[in-house]
Amino acid sequence: MDPSKPASSPQTGWATDEKSSMGQAAPPPYQDNLHAGFPQPGPGYPPQQQGYGGAPQFGGAGYGPQGYGPQGYGQAYPGQPATVTVQPTVYVTQGPLANPVNDYLCYSIFTMMCCCLPFGIVALVYSISAREANHSGDQMAAERSSRMARTFNHVALGLGIGVIILTIIYVVVVASVSSR
Repeated sequence: MDPSKPASSPQTGWATDEKSSMGQAAPPPYQDNLHAGFPQPGPGYPPQQQGYGGAPQFGGAGYGPQGYGPQGYGQAYPGQPATVTVQPTVYVTQGPLANPVNDYLCYSIFTMMCCCLPFGIVALVYSISAREANHSGDQMAAERSSRMARTFNHVALGLGIGVIILTIIYVVVVASVSSR
């Protein structure tokens, strides 16, 4: 690049028509269509009236202007604004249950820590769900989550006890075999 020429000048060896012949047509020439601040319509567009015109007529023969407002047919809107009454939004929510369902939270924590971690985690999730349903007042969801938490806790406890018993039997059998 030549330092004596500006950066926007074309490189040497390029013709000006060479740059624009990259498979694209040249853009149309600029035309100033402004007349006294208003654009002139292009080809195919009818001339527009300036200012406020009359209301457009809709419908065919036999259809007159439609009536608006409470005065009846053919009457226009009244000049004064109408009164709008806004009703307040009422939210109906339930409070906590009067007789909450057991959520088995302590049982779930015990089975998660001491018996079977995977089933204990699932039981803990259902226990928290039952507690939230108790707090929101959803009796059906609270009972369903409580029942699932109890079931997973029983399974976790059974598996934990089974693993402990099998471990004791294995240690006893291995100890008796190795002592012979």
